[in-house]
Amino acid sequence: MRIIGNKWTGSILWHLKDQPMRFNEIARQLAGASKKVLAERLKAMEENKLITRDVISSKPVAVQYKIAARGLNALNILEELKNWTLENDL
Repeated sequence: MRIIGNKWTGSILWHLKDQPMRFNEIARQLAGASKKVLAERLKAMEENKLITRDVISSKPVAVQYKIAARGLNALNILEELKNWTLENDL
């Protein structure tokens, strides 16, 4: 729970599940998250190997984030949690 239980972590994983995204693309998807919080979450998720950060150009610097294998496994857990809440009307 310490790794995937933070606010926005599950949402970030969900948005990265289909394709890599750049920071501003993720920020647009998570309209309620400040850019500071988003940057903190992305850094923590990278440290925990849930996502990878790839530099795609150097001038100007462009970075994209991709879900890693551990992040896909976490998505499975979050999906099961969602199913449990639906089954129990929570």
